[in-house]
Amino acid sequence: MTDTLGHALVEEATKKSGLIWVRGEAPAARALWHVWHEGAAHVVGDGPGEQPLPGLVAGSTAEVTVRSKDKGGRLVAWTAAVSELAPGTQEWDAAVAELKGKRLNATDGEAMPERWARECRVLRLTPLDSTTDLPTGSLAAVPQPSDALTRRPVPAALPRLLFKRRKR
Repeated sequence: MTDTLGHALVEEATKKSGLIWVRGEAPAARALWHVWHEGAAHVVGDGPGEQPLPGLVAGSTAEVTVRSKDKGGRLVAWTAAVSELAPGTQEWDAAVAELKGKRLNATDGEAMPERWARECRVLRLTPLDSTTDLPTGSLAAVPQPSDALTRRPVPAALPRLLFKRRKR
């Protein structure tokens, strides 16, 4: 695959997917909603009521895995350069205008960009490589140990109660 085809695949798959899996310096990947704008994926978070962005540090890289919107399977993976957009810049304003249109269930409506400027980070994930190998295995974090149980024996009387026929 040529670099042009790889870049086109990354762009088209990321545009169409409403959710990407991103792993920065944190050990596990995290699902993030995003928008594709001017050749990069943009995410907003780390503020009250917004998605957390653990391990995503400006100046570092992140591994991005794009899933299929209809089936949820992995389509393409790529390496991104992470940069933080400064509030009030032309680049920040353009990215926030796109993000605002895709943000669901916002409590503050039109005041959302001002809140994002005060309390959140807007990150740009720019593709470095056209594609990388898809990760193998689960990208989910390992569950924390717990004493909670999900399966217990069925009580002896339950089958009789469930399948008891009514007498007429």
